[in-house]
Amino acid sequence: MSAPSVRVTIKDVAAAAGVSKGAVSLAFNDKPGVSDATRERIFAAARQLGWAPNSSARSLSRQSVDTVGLAICRPARLLGLEPFYMEFVSGIESVLAERDCSLLLRLVDSLEEEIGLQERWWRERQIGGSILVDFHHEDPRIAPLRQIGLPAVAVGHPSLTGGFPSVWTDDAAAVTEAVRYLAVLGHRRIAHVGGPRGLGHSAIRTTAFEQTMTELGIERGPHVETGFSGEDGARATRSLLLSAERPTAILYDNDIMAVAGLGVAAEMGVSVPDELSLLAWDDSQLCRLTHPTLSAMSHDVHSFGAQVARVLFEVLAGHDVTSQPVATPTLVPRASTAAPPA
Repeated sequence: MSAPSVRVTIKDVAAAAGVSKGAVSLAFNDKPGVSDATRERIFAAARQLGWAPNSSARSLSRQSVDTVGLAICRPARLLGLEPFYMEFVSGIESVLAERDCSLLLRLVDSLEEEIGLQERWWRERQIGGSILVDFHHEDPRIAPLRQIGLPAVAVGHPSLTGGFPSVWTDDAAAVTEAVRYLAVLGHRRIAHVGGPRGLGHSAIRTTAFEQTMTELGIERGPHVETGFSGEDGARATRSLLLSAERPTAILYDNDIMAVAGLGVAAEMGVSVPDELSLLAWDDSQLCRLTHPTLSAMSHDVHSFGAQVARVLFEVLAGHDVTSQPVATPTLVPRASTAAPPA
C-alpha cells in the first residue's frame, strides 16, 4: 500500500524559500514588501513543491498543458472588425482543439499592463505558456518575461523578439513586391498608409517601402502613419487626395483601411482604378466583396496561427526551437489596380 500524499502548504513554501508566510502571501498577491530577488526565490520554491494559491495549485505540478495565453494591445472595437486577428485566433484554436486545450484571450491597454498580466498568469499557473504579438523595437516585455521563465513563442521578425522563438512573415519582401508591381504598371506617385512606427512590423514595412522607391529611382512617396481603423484609413486617404501632388496609387497596411479608402475615393469622385489604384495588405473576404474588388497582398493567416500554436507546443515540450518564417504574402491583382492615367 502506497503512503498517502502529503499536502503542501504555504508554510512549506515559506520554509523552503527561507521567508515568512506573510512574505509568500505578499509575493503571490503582487503586493509591495518583498524584493524582486526574494519574490523570485518564493516562486521557485513554490514551483519545486507544486504549490500555488487557491485553485491554481492543482495545475502547478501538472505535466500537461491545458491553457495557452494570448494578450492583445488593441481596442476591443477594432479587434472585432479586423479580419486578421479573427483568422489568426481561429488557426491557433484549430491546434488547441486537437490537444484539448483552451485559449485565454485578454485585451490590454498597454504593454505595461500586459507584462503584469503575463506575470500573474504564469505565477498563478493559469497558463502553460503564451503567444506574444505586436512587438515593438526594444520591446519592454522581453526582459521581465524572460526573467520569470515564461515559455512563449513570439509572432514577429527575430530582430524584434529578444531571443524568444519566433514565427514570422517576410514583410519587407512582400512590400517590395507590391511597390515593384505598382511601378511596373507605370505609377510614379505611390503613397503608403501604414500603422504606428512604434510597431516593429510597421517600421519594417515602411523602411522597405522607402528603400524600394529609392532603388527604382522613384521619388519617395508620402507615408501616412495611422492606427489600423477604418476611420484612420479614411482620414489618411482624404488627406492624400486633397494634396497638391495627389498620388496615383496607395498601399495600405491592412484591408479595413483600404476598404475605407475606396469609399473616400467614391465620395470625392475619384475613379478606381482609372484615376487611382488601391492595394491592401491582409487579403480577406472584405477585399473580394467591394466594388471594384481590391488587389491585395495575401497570405494564409489561419495556417499562420496554427503554425504559431505548433511551435509553442514544441517549446513546451522542451525541444530546441529556432525561429522560422512562414510563406511570404503574395500579390493577388484584382480590379482596384491598373495603369495610371496618361
